Amino acid sequence: MLGVLGDLVEDVVVWVAGPLRHGTDSAARVFRQRGGSAANVAAFAAGQCPVRFLGCVGDDPAGGGLAAELAGHGVDVRVAHRGRTGSIVVLIDDEGERTMLPDRGAATLLETVPDSWLDGLTHLHVPAYSFDGEPVGTTAVDALRRVRSAGGTTSLDASSTGMLEGFGRERFLALAEELAPTLLFANRSESAYLGLLVDGRPGPERARLAATTVVTKSGAEATTIDVPGESPFTVPVPPVGEVRDLTGAGDAFAAGFLAAFLDARLTGAEPGVPGAPGVPVLREAAARGHRCAARVLASPGASCAED
Repeated sequence: MLGVLGDLVEDVVVWVAGPLRHGTDSAARVFRQRGGSAANVAAFAAGQCPVRFLGCVGDDPAGGGLAAELAGHGVDVRVAHRGRTGSIVVLIDDEGERTMLPDRGAATLLETVPDSWLDGLTHLHVPAYSFDGEPVGTTAVDALRRVRSAGGTTSLDASSTGMLEGFGRERFLALAEELAPTLLFANRSESAYLGLLVDGRPGPERARLAATTVVTKSGAEATTIDVPGESPFTVPVPPVGEVRDLTGAGDAFAAGFLAAFLDARLTGAEPGVPGAPGVPVLREAAARGHRCAARVLASPGASCAED
């Protein structure tokens, strides 16, 4: 079972018609939907593998509704209830690019993860957003250590350069070095900022994550996978027609990738112990991640379950 720990919030998505006009009205379409990077990964992975979400929502109707909506996708939802449910305003321009204004609310208030929440997990995925704020930051680190100690694999997502700048580049690298996740997902700008992959080659900080496979996405360009002890290789991204909204594409990629990775462990194609996954498995995982992301790019909110 895949476990995902992190944010479950309400997204207020604003599709702006043309340039945003400061100080006056701008035409737009507004949608409300379930959001949060971790919740997105869990929802996209559902239907591909068993998945459990771990987090905290407000003790309010919004939190109950979001948890029920996520459970409706087939996710085993385990949440604490404290404070008020978070919200993120997502501004989408006419090219599909997004600007996010987060107020994470209760998502930062997760204090503990009971043993029962981790029972049966073979992999735990945590977006770096979960390290930014307390007590959830300490709770996430503890959960990752416990899953690893029990023989499971782990992964992190670098989340965003804005988050990394606020959290601290060196602080994140030191934490990743200590946690030694099996996989680290990042986009091209995040990977370059962290010094892990620069201009397609391992960067100056790559040696610090000696046991971690670094997966660097690059939009419509090929994804680069850097396995410890191997030369980095790329997996091409199939073309996608019309793109209306980039929101969630990275989470969909992670969901597809992790589902394929866990499938390989289940069938014996990968060892059932922590360690660098094999190149053939990683190629197939990236290909499934690309297919999952393509569905979301073409149709926001679409399922990633394989036909």
